[in-house]
Amino acid sequence: MQQIEIGALRKMRAQLSADGSVQYRMVIGEQEVELNSLIGKHISLHHSGHIDCQHCGKKTKKSYSQGYCFPCMQKLAQCDMCIMKPETCHFEQGTCREPEWGESNCFIPHYVYLANTSGLKVGITRHSQIPTRWIDQGATQALPIFKVSTRLQSGLVEIALAEFIGDKTNWRAMLKGSADAVDLKAIAQELKPKIAEKLADLALKYGEDAIIELNEDVVNLHFPVEQYLTKISSFNFDKTPEVSGQLMGIKGQYLIFDTGVINIRKFTSYHVSLQII
Repeated sequence: MQQIEIGALRKMRAQLSADGSVQYRMVIGEQEVELNSLIGKHISLHHSGHIDCQHCGKKTKKSYSQGYCFPCMQKLAQCDMCIMKPETCHFEQGTCREPEWGESNCFIPHYVYLANTSGLKVGITRHSQIPTRWIDQGATQALPIFKVSTRLQSGLVEIALAEFIGDKTNWRAMLKGSADAVDLKAIAQELKPKIAEKLADLALKYGEDAIIELNEDVVNLHFPVEQYLTKISSFNFDKTPEVSGQLMGIKGQYLIFDTGVINIRKFTSYHVSLQII
């Protein structure tokens, strides 16, 4: 039996290997645990009841925006609604919570992509988050189709595409198995003409180089799942401090047990210990 002492939980670190397989590590405080080799073993996570804000470090009774205290959630730009809905960016109005943070994180290249998660969807991500974003969403296929200059512009392109395809992942369906493979390149070629007029309008407003059409290869991702569940029940540390069972697999930011699933990222900053039997 191996015991990992109590520490603040962070989102799982994931790396895409050359063969498309995803390798996971769990971060608990200063400790990291390689997870792929634990599939098939019985593990137990215990929440001590303590939560620290991942920004200011203060103790908080409740976690907001995946690991922040309420004051930090209210003041940090990375917790603002425009992060979830980039088309609502208000930087130009001079109301960004942290202008320097906005310049460093929102005024940099972003990608608009197609992905196959629980099915076909459109999404956006910073250039530095490829392929992490796809892994976190549980995508088995992904294809970047546009490169844009800012987060706001990526959101506007995403909205245009979302008129024709979804922009959400059904996490329960994603955790029940892999969606049937689709021809993302062919779908991209069908979608681009449908938004050509809106792209032309954006080019007039932001410049011809603001949105660049890409011709990339499809990225295939293979998650370490030994067996999927037919019925999904979700664990919650706020209701059940101990989560245990046989680890059947890992997909997105979820651990899949024979007893249910838990979204590790959702419980960022929760102090937990890990026991491996």
